[in-house]
Amino acid sequence: MAEATRVATAMDGNEIDSRKAVYVTCGTIVALFGIYFPILRNMVHHWSVVEDYQHGFIIAPLALYFAYQKRWDLEDAKIEGSWLGLIPLVIGVTSLMIGRLGTELMTMRGGFIFTLIGLVLLLLGKEIFRILAFPLFFLFLMVPLPQSLVNTIAFPLQLIAAKSAVLSLQEIGIPALVEGNIIHLAHTELFVHEACSGLRSLMALVTLGVVFAYFFKPGVVWVQIVLVASTIPIAIFVNAFRVGLTGYLAHHDESLASGTIHDLQGVFTFGLAFFILLGEGRLIEFFTGLKERDAAPDETAGNASA
Repeated sequence: MAEATRVATAMDGNEIDSRKAVYVTCGTIVALFGIYFPILRNMVHHWSVVEDYQHGFIIAPLALYFAYQKRWDLEDAKIEGSWLGLIPLVIGVTSLMIGRLGTELMTMRGGFIFTLIGLVLLLLGKEIFRILAFPLFFLFLMVPLPQSLVNTIAFPLQLIAAKSAVLSLQEIGIPALVEGNIIHLAHTELFVHEACSGLRSLMALVTLGVVFAYFFKPGVVWVQIVLVASTIPIAIFVNAFRVGLTGYLAHHDESLASGTIHDLQGVFTFGLAFFILLGEGRLIEFFTGLKERDAAPDETAGNASA
């Protein structure tokens, strides 16, 4: 009887300690938001004015949803802080200081996520961190790239889109000539702007690819990596297709290369990219037999119950 009482007391004590750790973590995260509030507010403003990063608005809600899906695992997980949390915590604080000194926004914004990861690992432990790892690292997708890096990436993408579009136009018999990022047609010319580089669709499609891979085959890591990695060539392909389509329309009617029709092309090509990604997933299922393996346990369970 006395032994049972001691065990119950110990369990109650552990539960109280776990509850305290959760409260301390929540309070610390609230304080973290207070410290980083000007930086986070500036980042949200960036999303609203730069179309390439408007997908940033859905990143945090999706991360919360992913964490909510793990609620039953979190209830059973052991809360035991780990000193390993000091590593990302130091990286986050250092990033904040370096970003402040150099006025480098990406460093400060990324520092917030590193600090958040460090606090979770330090105060709640490795088991909780393992469960929440995906939602935490998913937050990095909301951090805009520095403009210098954007310029470095965007211009080669502009050249690829222009050259691919011209080759496609020539294949269907439309006279076209490319000069850098300018496409010369018989009656007009098209300038492939930075906005038409495909970077916008690339950033959004990578985010979509991560979400799709997360739900498509949970636990099959290599499939998820392939799906996410394939978003890059898919985005480049559909953007080149969009520029080629714009050139085709401009060849027949210059007014069709701008305005509402041009905007609708963006929606259409992004939808096309998603269906290509979906088709890729189905092909992976077909050639690897993953679909049959997923269905096998269900059939076994059905036979057992029968």
